[in-house]
Amino acid sequence: MLVTGLFLLLRVGPRDSASVSVFQISRLTTDAFLETLIQFVWLGMKTSIQHFQENITGVADKYNVETAEILANSALHLPVAQAAPIYEQLLSVFPTAAKFWKQYVEAYMAVNNDDATKQLFSRCLLICLQVPLWRCYIRFIRKVYEKKGTEGQEETRKAFDFMLSHVGSDISSGPIWLEYITFLKSLPALNAQEESQRMIAIRKAYQRAVVTPTHHVEQLWKDYENFENSVSRQLAKGLLSEYQSKYTSARAVYRERKKYCEEIDWNMLAVPPTGSYKEEQQWIAWKRLLTFEKGNPQRIDTASSNKRIIFTYEQCLMYLYHYPDIWYDYATWNAKSGSIDAAIKVFQRALKALPDSEMLRYAFAELEESRGAIAAAKKLYESLLTDSINTTALAHIQFIRFLRRTEGVEAARKYFLDARKSPNFTYHVYVAYALMAFCQDKDPKLAHNVFEAGLKRFMHEPAYILEYADFLSRLNDDRNIRALFERALSSLPPEESIEVWKRFTQFEQMYGDLDSTLKVEQRRKEALSRTGEEGASALEDSLQDVVSRYSFMDLWPCSSKDLDHLVRQEWLVKNINKKVDKSALSNGPGIVDKGPTGLTSNSTTSATVIYPDTSQMVIYDPRQKPGTGISPSTTATGASSALNALSNPMVATGGGGIMNPFDEMLKATSPALFTFLANLPAVEGPTPNVDIVLSICLQSDIPTGQMGKSPTTYPTPIPTGAARSTSGISGSNKSHPTPSGSSLKQSRDKQSLKRKDIGQDDDETTTVQSQPQPRDFFRIRQMKKARGAASSQTGSASYGSAVSGDLSGSTG
Repeated sequence: MLVTGLFLLLRVGPRDSASVSVFQISRLTTDAFLETLIQFVWLGMKTSIQHFQENITGVADKYNVETAEILANSALHLPVAQAAPIYEQLLSVFPTAAKFWKQYVEAYMAVNNDDATKQLFSRCLLICLQVPLWRCYIRFIRKVYEKKGTEGQEETRKAFDFMLSHVGSDISSGPIWLEYITFLKSLPALNAQEESQRMIAIRKAYQRAVVTPTHHVEQLWKDYENFENSVSRQLAKGLLSEYQSKYTSARAVYRERKKYCEEIDWNMLAVPPTGSYKEEQQWIAWKRLLTFEKGNPQRIDTASSNKRIIFTYEQCLMYLYHYPDIWYDYATWNAKSGSIDAAIKVFQRALKALPDSEMLRYAFAELEESRGAIAAAKKLYESLLTDSINTTALAHIQFIRFLRRTEGVEAARKYFLDARKSPNFTYHVYVAYALMAFCQDKDPKLAHNVFEAGLKRFMHEPAYILEYADFLSRLNDDRNIRALFERALSSLPPEESIEVWKRFTQFEQMYGDLDSTLKVEQRRKEALSRTGEEGASALEDSLQDVVSRYSFMDLWPCSSKDLDHLVRQEWLVKNINKKVDKSALSNGPGIVDKGPTGLTSNSTTSATVIYPDTSQMVIYDPRQKPGTGISPSTTATGASSALNALSNPMVATGGGGIMNPFDEMLKATSPALFTFLANLPAVEGPTPNVDIVLSICLQSDIPTGQMGKSPTTYPTPIPTGAARSTSGISGSNKSHPTPSGSSLKQSRDKQSLKRKDIGQDDDETTTVQSQPQPRDFFRIRQMKKARGAASSQTGSASYGSAVSGDLSGSTG
């Protein structure tokens, strides 16, 4: 107790709250020390309560589970008068926390305050269907009525029935059933009639218990068998055979039910969803249990099955109290089951739990309207409009639609005219009411007047202009559409008129002639060139304009490859004067979207985004130290050359730089794998050419036996000097100097040119294949593509220049 209180004081108490110093405490007697320390703890508790109350308005602090647990644990060691404010604060935030209610109730039970205990039970029992809390309730009832004779026994029996009707289907309710049966067996019987009634009550209790899937279902069945056999073996045979199949079904359902219940955290406090992994797993677990119960796996009667489903929903809401989808599912399930009144009660509880949820209010109003309760539905809509400051435009729109459905056109029009001065009466309401008049009331004149009235207030809103243009397009009023665009573009600033220009251009392409289309496109280019979006390049004609003019829906006057090319060109033109990152250039154009005078891509790299240079990526090695030299080693010439080919010139420099971690990895490589790696060409960046890699893999003759009689050692790269290369194919013994970083790009350019040239060469005499041609056509195609690449290779030991990306080891 003292440790907990001191910890709490140090955690949340102010620095100046300690009125007694450590030196003074050390001089006190034992009793005085304890008394002072208790006062010290209580001072910290008061500070904690004040801290909790001050942060009760903040959602993050309000639902702080750790703080709530600390307060609840500390309240256990305080007198009930001092602990009561703490419990009230906790339960105002966590009203379905059964463990807090149980602590609160037990605090009053400990001081024998029966009136306060009864009041607390009346507040918590029906919203917290948890077995430990209900067992505390029955313990209190038995304590109160244990000395009241027959009347007390009857009240206790009613309390047991009340408890079992609410939590008797819980998977953990086995002890309750056993306690109830034990209580029935303990009742006195003064005559044969009372004895018969007592035996009937015990039999009914057993029969209800053995068909309920609980943890103690097997024990209850054994007790039931013993009970029936002790009464009458002849009667027991018929009764047990009747309930044997029901018990077997209950036991099978219990085993399945147990799997779902084990996934649930029964100690979790109800907090608003934050998207954490644990919360999502709990939501999934409850959904699975609800689906399981709705399937009626035990094949019991509908009334019993519905009662079990209701119990599961109520338990679920103890933990997912702030989840509007659970409330909605519960209410709609009741409505579909034919219990409209129960659905209404669920919605009322949901709005009390989540008063700010507009979704639940609309769903509740929809239910009321569907059953003909127009007044109740209207009251719900008006509750969204009471606060003129926080009222949303959507609330206005939905109320107008509701009024038109229920009270007629005039009522909707009257509300629209009266509410126009509301601060949250945005252009959305004008558009919604105009379209309602046009589509539902078939009154295009009224709709046109509403759009015109709104145009005086929302000329600066491009979205409103576009909605108005769509309406005029439905009327086929091309003259007023052009006038609308001209009025809007004359008042809108250029940076806000992009979408309007786009729609104007599309309109002319669809309804205008070629001259008007070209004029609008030119005007658009001139206007947007001043915004800095496209710069001076916007004034130039491009092929994208032609593609935009002569495309329709998903039909294009070119191939998808041409579209990608045009999109890339357009992006390059916009960024022609900017420093473009190589990684940004390598990104694909993505999905092409048709624009008004050009093409756009939803994944085109933005010029404001800075991307890393992936061409400089190297393998991270924590042992790598700057300035560490690379010691040469004596190795085979071919292996040395191949290792130089696999080395990264940006890491292992010719003048003695830092250690290359890739070279360290190659030391532990097997000979067969090393030979295969040596045959791989150098790649630029993280994405190699798949066809080239496949061709090398298909042509590689990986040794399966010994590479030679003498073992081969694998060296580290030689920092300086020339790398010798011997080739058994070309016979070239020329030395290839280790290339520097400046020659890297040139070598890669040569490699790309050679790949293009060798793709057209069909001379089979230069290939290195010694095995017969495969019958797989895919392999034949890949080998043809890389035929030239193989002709320029000089074997696994002639890769002195492969570090620069050159596939030829014989070019000096």
